[in-house]
Amino acid sequence: MLHILRRFMLALAIALPALLLPLVAHADGGAPNVAYVAGTDSGISVIDISQQKVSRTIATNGSPHTVFLSLDGSYLYVTEPQQGQVAVLAANTGNEVCHASIPGQPSLLTIDNGSNTLFVAGNGASSVSAVDPATCKVKHTFQTSGPVYGIAIAAVGSSLSGDTGNQLWVSAGNTLTTFDDVTGKVIGSIVIPGNPRYITIPPGATIYVTTQDGSIQAVDLTTRKATQLVKGGQYGPMDFNENTGEVYVPDLAHNQLVVLTPVNAGFAVPHEPGRIIKLSNQPTSIAITSDGQLGFVALAGGSVAMLDIPGRATVTTFRVGGNPQFIITGLYPPAVPQNSILSKILNIGAYVLVVALIIVPLLLFRRYTKTRSKAEVEKKRKA
Repeated sequence: MLHILRRFMLALAIALPALLLPLVAHADGGAPNVAYVAGTDSGISVIDISQQKVSRTIATNGSPHTVFLSLDGSYLYVTEPQQGQVAVLAANTGNEVCHASIPGQPSLLTIDNGSNTLFVAGNGASSVSAVDPATCKVKHTFQTSGPVYGIAIAAVGSSLSGDTGNQLWVSAGNTLTTFDDVTGKVIGSIVIPGNPRYITIPPGATIYVTTQDGSIQAVDLTTRKATQLVKGGQYGPMDFNENTGEVYVPDLAHNQLVVLTPVNAGFAVPHEPGRIIKLSNQPTSIAITSDGQLGFVALAGGSVAMLDIPGRATVTTFRVGGNPQFIITGLYPPAVPQNSILSKILNIGAYVLVVALIIVPLLLFRRYTKTRSKAEVEKKRKA
């Protein structure tokens, strides 16, 4: 009996952590099977990666510029500069759920999944708007020192944010400013030579920012010290490989991707760039899948190149038309949408199983001890 209980408890110890995890399918988790391309002939083109073809299109009111996915892959968040708004679309149908009017021809977009807040800005206004994606209501407006050219979220939590939220990094004028993204409190700022533009923040303590005068700077998240990594290009929106920490930067001036070796605090700055990937046309945007296997490059002239990242080769090219501005990858449809009935049923079932795994061994052990006690009493009586 004891060996059975031991096996039961071992199984419980192994299964419990997995069972208690929320059943949520991340939008860009694993090897995705869909890529969304904004700024194509139709508005947004959807590429089926497994079939290697454009599977459908999503029409939008204006020319979409930047697109993000909700954490469960159910919604698309799209900036529409010509319309002066950010829109929330149902990912499966393309139907608009709601939209918010944003000043400055909004083209920039990022999201804090922790607080479920969109941050939207444009080059024509000196502010960043915090938007609730469920209602499209503007929750807060961050005032900046000039027109905004880059925004990104550093998921650092309250210990480093200085208050209650993560950090919102904003490039405006010649300054990179940090806000607590919940309270709006200014945490700090740094002057970036050459005027900061696009920002990307991989996991770790280094922030990467491009500049108007054609350089890429690495900024230490804690000390805010900036170090120039490369110069001489015209750099667009960046992305990073979550597995290796490498940063991929479109260089429009030389029709190539600049791949940066990770910069780590306390270590010597590596020779940059780590390598170069030549392309057939100007790259306007790059997306690296979260498993680090594939890269998707939006190209001027209406094409998208799919890259084999480990193999360092171009797999194929998709024709999407228009002038692609931004690209993102993600699962569609999501394996288990967070708010679906199936998700709720699975969560309830998981917790019932956890309770059973806890109670059943206890009942068996109680029964075992009672039986053993009776046997010992009977043995003593006969003795």
